[in-house]
Amino acid sequence: MIEAIAEERKRTVNGRQMVKKMMIALSQLIVMPLVVPCKLEEWLSEGKAETVFGFSAQLVAMLPGMPGAFLRKAFYSLTLKSCSTDCHIGFGTLFAHRSSVIEQHVYIGTYAIIGSAHIGEYSLIGSRASIISRQTLHTMGSDGRWTSYSSDAVVPTTIAKNVWVGEGCTIAADIGEGSQISSGSVVTTDIKPGILVGGNPPRFIKNIDIPVAS
Repeated sequence: MIEAIAEERKRTVNGRQMVKKMMIALSQLIVMPLVVPCKLEEWLSEGKAETVFGFSAQLVAMLPGMPGAFLRKAFYSLTLKSCSTDCHIGFGTLFAHRSSVIEQHVYIGTYAIIGSAHIGEYSLIGSRASIISRQTLHTMGSDGRWTSYSSDAVVPTTIAKNVWVGEGCTIAADIGEGSQISSGSVVTTDIKPGILVGGNPPRFIKNIDIPVAS
């Protein structure tokens, strides 16, 4: 009896996975009219221009409901440096640069803004969070003015695996594995693994016990 129940559950899980793969494939086909111009822009500009990419990213950001969630990850799986199809990218969330990497099981809430970032597996990014491309994007020029955007100056922000970034945070530094950033925090210095911090500037609150896999 127990074996029969386990076998039935296995078939159900496999069936769901098959349906999910089919929906991803269909979604990738649907967004292809946006993907092709982005790829052409990347090729012609050697990755430096992102005007077409930005336009397309804004379009897919505003697609509602479950169809929108599938179309967003389908689009980014084909246009970002790397993006797992086993992730969630919420309504209104926007990637500013195609150099980002999104690993599997990442959850990104609604209206988040991602500059250039590497987000590790199982990380949670809260709604309205901003992950910017560290702090080297603009420099003071010899004429006393801030330099304009250049893809050569983009330095990705690294969010290690299993990190929880709370709602409304601004992240401009690397976050260590297993750490948590309290809602509304502004992070401009690297955060060590396995700790909870909060505030502006962020202050240590407590250590987080990370279970060791047996």
